[in-house]
Amino acid sequence: MLLRLVLWNLADSKTTIEELRRYLRDESVDQFEEVPGLRFKAWISDEVTERWGAVYLWESAQAARQEPPSRARELIGKEPDVGEEFDVEATIEGAFAVEELSRRGLAFEP
Repeated sequence: MLLRLVLWNLADSKTTIEELRRYLRDESVDQFEEVPGLRFKAWISDEVTERWGAVYLWESAQAARQEPPSRARELIGKEPDVGEEFDVEATIEGAFAVEELSRRGLAFEP
């Protein structure tokens, strides 16, 4: 398994966190549900520091090499400021009531 982390500083970009949240709801989440080999993706943000990014968990390095169905670079207007990949040493699922993890977070709150 492979974990990828990407982060942008939006202070000098073409978009805002709120616009990117709309993009998630309207387009991006649906597209990523169909990506082969993608086990998990979380979009992340920090409004105070104007940062936006994502964490991907890929089944394999080969799966991670495919071009994701994302317009984030186009909307933001630049490449990520941070782009790192890590080998996954181990995983767990926490001990909590089984709940659907898809479509949760600020982009889906009323």
